[in-house]
Amino acid sequence: MVEDTDRYGRTVGRVWAGTVDVNAELIRRGAAWVYRQYNRDPALPRLEAEARRARRGLWALPASEQVPPWEWRSNGGRASATPSRPPASPTAALPQSRSGGGFSCGSKRYCTQMTSCAEAQFHFRQCGLARLDGDRDGVPCERLCR
Repeated sequence: MVEDTDRYGRTVGRVWAGTVDVNAELIRRGAAWVYRQYNRDPALPRLEAEARRARRGLWALPASEQVPPWEWRSNGGRASATPSRPPASPTAALPQSRSGGGFSCGSKRYCTQMTSCAEAQFHFRQCGLARLDGDRDGVPCERLCR
């Protein structure tokens, strides 16, 4: 079922196989991420959270290997040390004990205030600063993250 057309002219929609909502089933099985920027279905983030808690599919991988497709594409789709998996995200290598790499929400709001891609990604993902992704491609502060 076609729901929209994105800015590149691609069709955006839901896929059904008989009575099965394939989009929801992929999320439920841990085989896909919810792309929150375009998601209109409040059930999908709940299904993703359930899959995470149950460690199904990609959520069974080590955290460093749980790379959203938009991050993987922003890295040029380069192969990582493990050939069949996408590269780890830049923020995945930060020590967990540093609470977001030492960054905190509320301190910065614009790309011009960021000093690294990791900092921009933290503010974009953890603080919800959608404005950091001016062209809405899932990559914040392109001058730092390209």
